Amino acid sequence: MRAILLGGGLALVLSLLGTRVAIRVLSAKGYGQEIRDDGPTSHHTKRGTPTMGGIVIIAAAVLGYLFAKLVTWTPPSASAWLLLFLFVGLGMVGFLDDFIKIYKQRSLGLRSKAKMVGQTVIALTFGALALSPWLESATNGRTPASNHVSFLRDIAWLGLPAVVAVLLIWFIIAGTSNGMNLTDGLDGLAAGASTMVFGAYTLVCIWQFNQLCGPGQVNEYCYEVRDPLDLGIVAAAITGACFGFLWWNASPARIFMGDTGSLALGGALAGLAILTRTELLLVILGGLFLLETLSVMLQVGFFKATKGRRLFRMAPLHHHFEMLGWEQVTVVVRFWIITGTFVAAGMGIFYAEWVANL
Repeated sequence: MRAILLGGGLALVLSLLGTRVAIRVLSAKGYGQEIRDDGPTSHHTKRGTPTMGGIVIIAAAVLGYLFAKLVTWTPPSASAWLLLFLFVGLGMVGFLDDFIKIYKQRSLGLRSKAKMVGQTVIALTFGALALSPWLESATNGRTPASNHVSFLRDIAWLGLPAVVAVLLIWFIIAGTSNGMNLTDGLDGLAAGASTMVFGAYTLVCIWQFNQLCGPGQVNEYCYEVRDPLDLGIVAAAITGACFGFLWWNASPARIFMGDTGSLALGGALAGLAILTRTELLLVILGGLFLLETLSVMLQVGFFKATKGRRLFRMAPLHHHFEMLGWEQVTVVVRFWIITGTFVAAGMGIFYAEWVANL
């Protein structure tokens, strides 16, 4: 448990101090955000605000985790390495997107197909390794991920062939990373929501570690997860990194996380759900990201079906409320409340299911 506090605490400090340095360096180099012309007009004042702040979130979280492992003198687990691979890998895809925007001075970076190719390569590699027997634990024989669909634990009758399981992992990662990317549209919205959801997953991992199934033990009172404590350290480090970044990202934002941060955070969130075997629980805990994604899908579908009519004034959903006249701060705080409600509901269900099995 000390490692969780060390990892989260150091990541918070590194992010808080490192973001201040990043603002100064990125501003000096002119790495400012380009704003879409078809977006809300109130956003045009943000043009030139430093972006790619996600670099700080990634660096702070990774260093926080490694510092915790060094101090406690324990080696990183296979699950943690996989989660960090996904976190950093999707961050690199986002970095390329952000850099192209800055270099070409346009609001669009990587083309959608190129971005999806990058996400797909990272996600499929992660999925194949997570299910690989090469990464079975020597102590409990479990692989990092499972080929079963899971809610609060694996659903025994929903086993999938390996290829289908990898494709499902790809879908979860692509959907969550893009959902986080869509949510990152207002000052502090994605960072604040991420802090709550990653904090919830830290608690999930701690609980799973305390109720971990022993070798050969399978029942409704314990959890079949390979490395829950190590996943909790990574989750705590990302929570701390987001919290520290939020100090500078809150309205009026002095820096944006960019696609570097949003793709990395969305990928890490999906990775945690897969590796803790709580994939369907993510739908509840990350309910805000799902709502944002659905609003875009509904807007596009309705627009095509009605040949030009719109369901919302603007998508994603947070822009709709902006267009209704809500202040940006009001939208962000109320969306944080929605996130908190989803997180409370998800954690309540997670705990209630265990209590019900006693």
